[in-house]
Amino acid sequence: MAEQDYYDILGVSKDASEKDIKRAYRRLAAKYHPDVNHEPGAEEKFKKINEAYETLSDSQKRAQYDQFGSAGPQAGQGFGGFGGSQGYSNFGGGFDDIFSQFFGGGGRTRRDPTAPRQGRDLQYSMTLDFMDAVFGKTTTIKYDRDAECKTCHGTGAKPGKSPVTCPRCHGAGVITSVRQTPLGNMQTQTTCPECNGTGKIIKPEDRCNTCHGAGHVHERHELEVKVPAGVDDGQQMRLQHQGDAGENGGPAGDLYIVFRVTPSREFRRDGSTIYVDRDISFAQAALGDEVKVKTVHGDVDLKIPAGTQSETNFRLRGKGVPHLNGNGNGDEHVTVHVKTPKSLNKRQREAMMAFAAASGENVKGVKKTVLDKLRDAFEEK
Repeated sequence: MAEQDYYDILGVSKDASEKDIKRAYRRLAAKYHPDVNHEPGAEEKFKKINEAYETLSDSQKRAQYDQFGSAGPQAGQGFGGFGGSQGYSNFGGGFDDIFSQFFGGGGRTRRDPTAPRQGRDLQYSMTLDFMDAVFGKTTTIKYDRDAECKTCHGTGAKPGKSPVTCPRCHGAGVITSVRQTPLGNMQTQTTCPECNGTGKIIKPEDRCNTCHGAGHVHERHELEVKVPAGVDDGQQMRLQHQGDAGENGGPAGDLYIVFRVTPSREFRRDGSTIYVDRDISFAQAALGDEVKVKTVHGDVDLKIPAGTQSETNFRLRGKGVPHLNGNGNGDEHVTVHVKTPKSLNKRQREAMMAFAAASGENVKGVKKTVLDKLRDAFEEK
């Protein structure tokens, strides 16, 4: 099995503090937990996150990992089945709950239901005009989210009131029962149905009149967004703490804006590079000329050298899309196409025949149709 970088999995540096590791773990675990994320690969990602956190949150294991890596001298001696790296740490679920229920503990530590938890991340799809994506814009978006109740500030209780200890579980959050079996006393634990595992309840008469005890309300949120210059189709931008409200005083989740850019009729884009086509005549290609070319920054003059061949590419430095990091612009590539006229008038035909003769070419040409002769006569008038 390939070596895994636990620091990379959690997205922290090797000198990250215990607090940074715990914060990173909570954020990733909330995002990839199988109960909330049903995308392919989410469960496997969640397992890796747990495995990384188990090692880096323990000072001894972390020191051993820093010295030997994930395949160190203790490799292969971990626990399987009821825990180890396969369990769902801090969220419960799977074999951990079964182990805890039937044997009164010994599995993973039950998640503290009163601990602060970050709110859900949200996603917003924004469609941008081609030029707005190139140069950026400031716009206002509206979307639905769960926000902290402004009346009770997330407590769920009326001003001046507060939650009280659950009378059924006495603040434990679980109901414990013991029964005798042939193997001895067996202890089971179930989540308290009265407080849903929080250990606290709000009396009906003390519940906030705005959120009815939920601590948050569903709202239509309006937000001003500054789209940076140079964003491309499919890219996303994260706005911190603009998602759903957290629980128990935890921070709000993040808002991810995914950009969809409409194509342009004039320009083709690849990253910060712009591509355009420009038709030129045979005379312009043979004799050389200076022509106008469109760029996202406006029209510019392009010098066509004498003898230019069709499909020749010219590069206009700095005439492409601004780099997202703010360091200058990309380039524009102009491909010229020598356009062959579909029909010639009398003077043009004579000139071309003279050109062919001067070049030593024996070009007989094709006899004109009646329509060609009528067109020539009309053009001479």
